[in-house]
Amino acid sequence: MSNMNRGRRGDRRRDDDNNFVEKTIFINRVAKVVKGGRRFNFAAIVVCGDGEGKVGIGQGKANEVPEAIRKATERARKTMRPVPIVDGTVPHYVHGEFGAAEVVLRPASPGTGVIAGATVRAILDAAGYHNVLTKVLGSNNPYNVVKAVMNALERLESPEQYAARVGRPVDEVLANYNVGASVWGSADAHGA
Repeated sequence: MSNMNRGRRGDRRRDDDNNFVEKTIFINRVAKVVKGGRRFNFAAIVVCGDGEGKVGIGQGKANEVPEAIRKATERARKTMRPVPIVDGTVPHYVHGEFGAAEVVLRPASPGTGVIAGATVRAILDAAGYHNVLTKVLGSNNPYNVVKAVMNALERLESPEQYAARVGRPVDEVLANYNVGASVWGSADAHGA
């Protein structure tokens, strides 16, 4: 039981033709009671990313698991969007919400790894993050958590986007920019 995969959350595929990372996050079996007994359908959530700053999620429903996963994968590829990555982590603290689920993403120092639950980890791995601290607050329903993580990733700004928004030159912003220094307390943050 030590090295066995539990459930389908560890299902990770690397698609060779496009070099995408596809991961099945959750599979739900739904039963419909009909005259002859129960009829089962399956719903799947899949994340797809290139590992270099693009990620998308998709949901699929079908009478069989492989078909549900295929539909979800197609939708995930269609909804891929860019997310900023700075030194392998998120550029700044961000809070995402969807329904009752809340997700907090914080920058982490190199070597920390992705500290996250299975649902959040799958999305961050597919996007290409290597060092992030996360916390899921409120509901842990995978459907809502996935959408809360995507909401948080959409709120992220790269230093270039921030400079354009405040109307300052990028060099001026980057001179004072040290990703996560306030979080892990490096010497640069204290002016030493």
